[in-house]
Amino acid sequence: MKMSNLFVQTLREFPSDAEVISHKLLVRAGYIRKLSNGIYNYLPLMWRVIKKVENIVREEMDRAGAQELLMPFVQPAELWLESGRWEVYGKELMRLKDRHGREMCLGPTHEEIITSVAREGIRSYKQLPVNLYQIQSKFRDEIRPRFGLLRGREFIMKDAYSFDADEKGLDKSYEIMAQAYKKIFERCGLETKMVQSDSGAIGGSVSHEFMVLVNEKSENNAGENDVFYCSKCDYSANSNHAVSVLNPAQTDGGFTHSQIVDTPCVHSIEELSEFLKIPQTVICKSLIYVIDGNYVLALIRGDKTVEETKLMNAFSGNEIRIARNDEIEEIMHKSGLNAVAGFIGPKGLKDIEIIADETIKDLKNFVIGCNINDKHLAGANWGVDVSLPEKFADIRLVEENDKCPDCGAPLKVTKGIEVGNIFKLGTKYSKPMNAVFTDKDGQEKPFVMGCYGIGVTRTAAAAVERHHDEFGIKWPLSIAPFTVIIVPVSDRDELQLKTAQEIYNTLLEHNVEVLIDDRAERAGVKLKDADLIGIPFRITVGKTITDNLVEFKNRTTGETDVISPEEAIKRILQLEI
Repeated sequence: MKMSNLFVQTLREFPSDAEVISHKLLVRAGYIRKLSNGIYNYLPLMWRVIKKVENIVREEMDRAGAQELLMPFVQPAELWLESGRWEVYGKELMRLKDRHGREMCLGPTHEEIITSVAREGIRSYKQLPVNLYQIQSKFRDEIRPRFGLLRGREFIMKDAYSFDADEKGLDKSYEIMAQAYKKIFERCGLETKMVQSDSGAIGGSVSHEFMVLVNEKSENNAGENDVFYCSKCDYSANSNHAVSVLNPAQTDGGFTHSQIVDTPCVHSIEELSEFLKIPQTVICKSLIYVIDGNYVLALIRGDKTVEETKLMNAFSGNEIRIARNDEIEEIMHKSGLNAVAGFIGPKGLKDIEIIADETIKDLKNFVIGCNINDKHLAGANWGVDVSLPEKFADIRLVEENDKCPDCGAPLKVTKGIEVGNIFKLGTKYSKPMNAVFTDKDGQEKPFVMGCYGIGVTRTAAAAVERHHDEFGIKWPLSIAPFTVIIVPVSDRDELQLKTAQEIYNTLLEHNVEVLIDDRAERAGVKLKDADLIGIPFRITVGKTITDNLVEFKNRTTGETDVISPEEAIKRILQLEI
């Protein structure tokens, strides 16, 4: 490809609306252009990268025994009603009607469609196991799309679905996919960590995410989730799923008897701790949330933080948020009380479900809100001054240096970008949709399913997050749009132009993906564009060509050598791509 013919426009400055480096570089280097909020055009350079990622995915999926198909992007509501997700999926589901008034949606995922395909095409256990996958555009109407391709509304994804006769078969399919994923991301030049995670709107009993870890202390902080991991064993989990063993802490407040104490204008745990001269560990924190429109009071030890996904899952919810002041006022009014946030407690509240974290069980002679403004109850004890809640769950956010649940070593935390996920769905979709097969005894049984997703466009963006420098992108060779770029320094030097063209022609004859910058531009512009676009290797033909020498640069390492054109060609042809 000649640079003069390539449809690309590089920019001098980063786009003003870009927050993370992958978004900044992909726009500035001419890979993507924004069409609407969270929706992007994939320009020719980007499309070449995407196709490279897709090809790697296809090769490894096919090698793992999966079969590719393609399902519709627009889906009928009937199937979603069968599964029970039409009403509960949330506002991310883009709903619409066709000209006949039939309700449809833009597919954010394809569990319902693939389940309908299986129930029509698989009748007997003899046909199992089956794994079907597609690479398809998806649409999720994110409330706050950001980070460019890392959290867009429209994106390209590979989703696979396994069908087995029993849990044992699912375990095997799950492991096969986990190993395939490791190979896929390794081939894409990404080091990933497989972490335990929340199943979210997809559902199922077990799920893992494949996370690209980033350094949160650097500018390259596009990580969306905290990942907790143990350096001494294999334990790792997303923050919304992580568990830990607490370090020892003071849980006895030391008060000799219970009493209402004045705490004027003390609203936060930090302020209360300082005002009463007590550690936060002897305070019971009360927080009101709204989960799917219902009020919930969460109790947790004062020095700990509620993990909202865990709390939402404890009620099988789909949406969660902290209650507003007017909602707290409404709850107080119904209960015949009058307290604002900071002084709330469980005693006397009506029409609200109460849930407690395990951390409150050990509290003795503790401090808790008593639903009176500017006052708290000190020296409280469960079953004496305050009723112990009936509903308990792990709703605590794990913290760095908590003890690993498997080996007891201190946990570490870093940021991660999710590029893939795998779920054990079980019969979550097959049962309600009556997707059954006949077993060896002639009995009908629902399929035991698994689901396996890879964000194709997210993987490409994650590669930029991990591989770049101050000059631009440094694509891994396996997914780079071109392998090598040839840059003649002067467009007026006949020997430079002739040699550059000869190298270009030779590489083309060997089916190398090669780009030649034949533009009538200054050498500095050409070299800067080559670094910005991120082609893995550069052959610069300059004045040294009179001595039959060219500059050979490795974009990844930054190393340069002055060698003959023949040696430069040889090095490219010896690459393992």
